[in-house]
Amino acid sequence: MPELVTIPISLFDLVIDYEHPSFRILPDRGTILQGVFDSLNPWEPSIEDMEFVTNGKPSEQGIEMRLPKKGISFYFGPALCRFRRENADWHSADETLSILDTVVSSLVNLSGVKTGRQSATFSMHVQPRNVSFVEILRPLVAEQLVALQASPITTMAAVLKWKDRRVTLDGSGSLANGIFLRLERVFPSSATYSEIAEQLRNDQTAVFDMLGIQEDQG
Repeated sequence: MPELVTIPISLFDLVIDYEHPSFRILPDRGTILQGVFDSLNPWEPSIEDMEFVTNGKPSEQGIEMRLPKKGISFYFGPALCRFRRENADWHSADETLSILDTVVSSLVNLSGVKTGRQSATFSMHVQPRNVSFVEILRPLVAEQLVALQASPITTMAAVLKWKDRRVTLDGSGSLANGIFLRLERVFPSSATYSEIAEQLRNDQTAVFDMLGIQEDQG
C-alpha cells in the first residue's frame, strides 16, 4: 500500500519566451499594463501590488503584477513573460489555468508579441506521514555508493535530464522529514495550457508511483 504524504509547499512556474523580442513593450507599457490589469478585474487586482522592474539588462526589465490572495504573480518584459502560483494544487488547477490564459491572452492582444517555447516547472515539498524520507528515497541510491561508508545515509539527491525534461529529487531544505521534487518540461508554442497541466500531472503520478507514495486527500 502506498505511503501517504502531504504537500505543504508547492510552486507552479511557466516561462513563455517570445519568438522575437518586443521593443515596444517597455515604451508602451502603460497601455499594455492597463489592459492586463483590467483583464484581472474578476480577481480584484490592486495598483499597490505592481512593481516596475528597472534594474538589470534590458531583457530583464518589465512589470510584475501580483494577486496576493491567490499567491499568483505575472511578469512581462521585452523577451518573455512568466506566470507563477504558490501553493498550486490540482484542486485549483482550473482557476490557475483560467487566470494564466486571461493575462497571457491580454498581453498578446495588446502587445502583438508571438509566443514561442514554454518552460514549465512544478516543484513541491512532500512530507511522509509515517516513515522517514530517507527510507522512501533509499532505493534510488546505487549499492556502490551506499558501500562507501558503513554509517546510515542522512540524505540523497537524484537529477535526471532528457532533451526537454528534467526531474529532481532531494531531501527538502524547507520541511523536516521532507522530499523535494521538481518536475520540468519544455513545450512548443502550440501546446495548450491544459496539455501542459495534464503532462505535469502525469509526471507527478509516475514519480509518486515509482516512490510508492500517494497524496493524502483527507
